[in-house]
Amino acid sequence: MAKILMLKPSSCSNHYLTTVSILSPPNAAVSLSKATMAMCSSFCPRINIQFRAKPTSRFSIKPQFSVQVKAFSSQDSTSPPKDEVPARIGFLGLGIMGSPMAQNLLKAGCDVTVWNRTKSKCDPLVSLGAKYKSSPEEVAASCDVTFAMLADPESAVEVAYGKHGAASGMSPGKGYVDVSTVDGPTSKLISTRIKSSGALFLEAPVSGSKKPAEDGQLIFLTAGDKSLYETASPFLDIMGKSRFYLGDVGNGAAMKLVVNMIMGSMMASFSEGLLLSEKVGLDPKVLVEVISQGAINAPMYSMKGPSMVQSLYPTAFPLKHQQKDLRLALGLAESVCQPTPIAAAANELYKVAKSRGLSDDDFSAVIEALKGKLDKLS
Repeated sequence: MAKILMLKPSSCSNHYLTTVSILSPPNAAVSLSKATMAMCSSFCPRINIQFRAKPTSRFSIKPQFSVQVKAFSSQDSTSPPKDEVPARIGFLGLGIMGSPMAQNLLKAGCDVTVWNRTKSKCDPLVSLGAKYKSSPEEVAASCDVTFAMLADPESAVEVAYGKHGAASGMSPGKGYVDVSTVDGPTSKLISTRIKSSGALFLEAPVSGSKKPAEDGQLIFLTAGDKSLYETASPFLDIMGKSRFYLGDVGNGAAMKLVVNMIMGSMMASFSEGLLLSEKVGLDPKVLVEVISQGAINAPMYSMKGPSMVQSLYPTAFPLKHQQKDLRLALGLAESVCQPTPIAAAANELYKVAKSRGLSDDDFSAVIEALKGKLDKLS
């Protein structure tokens, strides 16, 4: 039997700052008790999530699970036992990211209600046990916590507080978690509208694409109401591998834009390298292998490189979304007078790729924009 040492926080609002260490034999499962969950807040749903102890390094003698300040790495989750009443979860937006995220909640035993502009995208989730409502307002009214994964700021605003938007169905005791990638001002505007109903708001944009979403390996960059962060954490842990609490609304959006700005610039530079290696008579497949063994290695290069060499771009993260994120990141940089010439140049390449009909291809298709330029010069 595992021995548990728990440091009880002095107040609910500081629970996320408490460090908890649990020492146990390898592979022992530790369940959060009802009493522990009650400490989070009265708004906390009744759900029992399990975490598995895991060594923090190969040199560890005793595996330990620890909750650190602001950052958390989640492990396996299990569905609530039959005698527990799960919280009612809403999910708005079932695109390339939202659908697998909602599926993971369903597979974990959560009570999920879904909505999407195109109703047919709800059908696979309904077949797995989800409920369906015809508007964001109806979803929010029938659920305790509502998640939203929308494609851009305009869609996020419309779904949050447009006609029959989620805000119309919100009320005290409910929470709205926006996992879309939007700019800070948009996130703050949505927060204001949601909180005017007496509900709580948390922004939680994700780092990760289609495969991490399917595997429950997303990274959540959260900011907003701390009590909602605590309440939503068990669900974030089902959908992701780690979560960060970053303070005030806008910080999560800013972090996501900075991350995606770097990613977009990296892909543009990688594309240049692949094409240059081919132009000078080198095998670009060997270049991918060389990079994978050096200091500049990144998983993205190994995952995308082989298909890029074959001019194949299976969509994991649409190019149009990468360009949107670069545009928003450039706006963020402009607002604080920070020069970003590399990101600005990369943005122009993505715009060229969009103009060639590659918007819905994977963002690695940006290489096609460079091929066009090189063809004109040759």
